[in-house]
Amino acid sequence: MRVLVVGAGVTGLTCAVVAAERGHQVDVLARDLPQETTSAIAAACWHPPLVHPADRVLEWSRRTYEVMAALPGSSGVRRRRSTELVADPASRPWWADAVPSLHTLAEVPEGFGAGWAFDGLVAHMPTYLDYLVRRLAENGGTLTRMALPALPRGADVVVNASGLGSRLLAADPTTVPIRGHVVRLAPVPGVDDVLLADGPSGLTYVVPRGEDVVVGGTSELDVWDLAPRDADTAAILARAGALVPQLQGAPVLGVRVGLRPARPSVRVEREERDGASPVVHCYGHGGAGVTLSWGCAREVVDLAESAG
Repeated sequence: MRVLVVGAGVTGLTCAVVAAERGHQVDVLARDLPQETTSAIAAACWHPPLVHPADRVLEWSRRTYEVMAALPGSSGVRRRRSTELVADPASRPWWADAVPSLHTLAEVPEGFGAGWAFDGLVAHMPTYLDYLVRRLAENGGTLTRMALPALPRGADVVVNASGLGSRLLAADPTTVPIRGHVVRLAPVPGVDDVLLADGPSGLTYVVPRGEDVVVGGTSELDVWDLAPRDADTAAILARAGALVPQLQGAPVLGVRVGLRPARPSVRVEREERDGASPVVHCYGHGGAGVTLSWGCAREVVDLAESAG
């Protein structure tokens, strides 16, 4: 088949790689090239989102973990011990079965009700996106910058992985941004583990990637502002420094803001179109595009190969 993939973030590229490696002719069309997408800004630690449909999200997350854990070091993916802290008491997270090992913490910092540690994964996204592009090219796929006013027609199937662009391209007003603000710090000796904390002071994450430490964050629904705010940066650094004191005073390498594409539920489904190529939609992943990427991509290509 000839497959046109719309979107060059981590979701679109992963769908393209899976399709190309199954022997299809794949061309990716995107307004923004990979390093210009929201995916390039992401801290990108593996962590299933609490979004719907939960059963499919769990399976997509499990499949993605299996694939990414087996990738070579040149991909930019590294194993990292990860800790999650939550405000409410709980014995295990709902996604515990998706990781090979997880244990509940006996003690948690003041203000948190429970926590657990697990073998996690982190992707240095600039490196990882380049890796996906190379893997696509090695299998005959192409990547072209192209701003599309509508989903294309001239292919056996079109994969819509346009993220927020689906508001227009899929006529889906339920797709809205979640504004995320992150700060990149210089590497800090001794800070090697991922920390995810959702407590009384807000969402905080610390993601060491080797070349830097990404700290965040914000989660503002339906906010389109891409300009960094000094107040957000200061609040993020204060929360992260309180949980991981070694970060206090670390040099700031940069500040970035991205718009995560959110939806009431992740959309992965095939749509038949009269007089045009069928479309397989894959969008609405919020901040979990990396975590769901390989699981969703496999389902997307299965749907692309199915009869309408």
